[in-house]
Amino acid sequence: MLDPRLLRSNLDEVCQRLSLRHVQVDKESILALESERRAVQTETEQLQAERNKTSRSIGQLRAKGEDTQVLMDRMHVVNERLETLNTELARIQLAQEDLMLRLPNLPHASVPEGKGEEDNREVRRVGTPVNFSFSPRDHVDIGEASGLFDAEVAVKLTGTRFTVLKGTLARLQRALIQLMLDTHTQQHGYQEVYVPYLVNADSLRGTGQLPKFAEDLFRLQGDRPYYLIPTAEVPVTNLVRDVILAEQEVPLRMVCHTPCFRSEAGSYGKDTRGMIRQHQFEKVELVQIVRPEQSYQALEELTEHAEHILKMLELPYRVVALCGGDLGFSAAKTYDLEVWLPGQQKYREISSCSNFEDFQARRLQARYRGDDGKPALVHTLNGSALAVGRTLVAILENYQDEGGRVAVPDALKTWFPGTHLF
Repeated sequence: MLDPRLLRSNLDEVCQRLSLRHVQVDKESILALESERRAVQTETEQLQAERNKTSRSIGQLRAKGEDTQVLMDRMHVVNERLETLNTELARIQLAQEDLMLRLPNLPHASVPEGKGEEDNREVRRVGTPVNFSFSPRDHVDIGEASGLFDAEVAVKLTGTRFTVLKGTLARLQRALIQLMLDTHTQQHGYQEVYVPYLVNADSLRGTGQLPKFAEDLFRLQGDRPYYLIPTAEVPVTNLVRDVILAEQEVPLRMVCHTPCFRSEAGSYGKDTRGMIRQHQFEKVELVQIVRPEQSYQALEELTEHAEHILKMLELPYRVVALCGGDLGFSAAKTYDLEVWLPGQQKYREISSCSNFEDFQARRLQARYRGDDGKPALVHTLNGSALAVGRTLVAILENYQDEGGRVAVPDALKTWFPGTHLF
């Protein structure tokens, strides 16, 4: 959530900065609600002052034994009006909050201009795509030929956009998760956490999924209003909701593996083949809670931590800075890591690393005690390190040979003995 004081003091600047996202701000509604709020608060303060003065006068008259009926009648009128104004103020504040919850974060000054992913700016490329002597197959053809990748049975079990993995493919997914968790805890200093896969609406509001992206979520039916998590970002970041961290607790680094569940609303017909865009997928997520002055250095470090997994697996990739039009709702700045997929002959996203500044923290009321001892909002960051299914896809396509075999990256040998998957 944006700072309400910024909207009151410099709405034009907010509109100008959000124009980088190609977001049209409803200035008229914001100004009208703020005008109503000020009018109601001004009248409330005036009536409260009158009530205090009248109350003192009633006390003085009673002490003298004089009649107080006229003042009592006025007090009754004032109290009724104050009740009405309180109700009106609550309505206005609710409308303001709803409007604020639907405004995205302000882009950082370094975010490039652009409308969509085609305008994202490449920062660097690492590794060289393999020059195969044959026409490389995509992961679906490779997996189905092995008999270990089964989308048809997943349709029978559930529906489209699900996959059943068997044998060494299922084992490879487990090995990748272990590699990522061990690397981030042992080399990068993250604390591993285990969290619920179901969350309440407050948690989703805290990280920005609600109210704007309700259609992207899976909500459970029944008496309990729970949602399946779209990413571990939600429960992990909410661990600091309504918390004031001690000075020595910041920065806080956490890593978590969870399944993720997304309805993929608006992506009908897109990436329906294989494991690129699924309703259920595995992910290892990094979350950092830091002081504001540390957050952009932390973003670079977090991105490097995600890149480290790709380097370990010797997978070619590139880093892109998202443009304003492609930036996520809550993010102030995002780097995407895109891995090379020979079967598609293109780079595809495998991680997003974002700095949310104090946007999530204001919703969460996540704070720390600064040097002056006063509570101040933290900055929150997160990134996938990595999306496990897409990492599996990248290994299948980059480590294939002409005979249909797939080699195992050396970095995985600790968790997956052997030279080949099949």
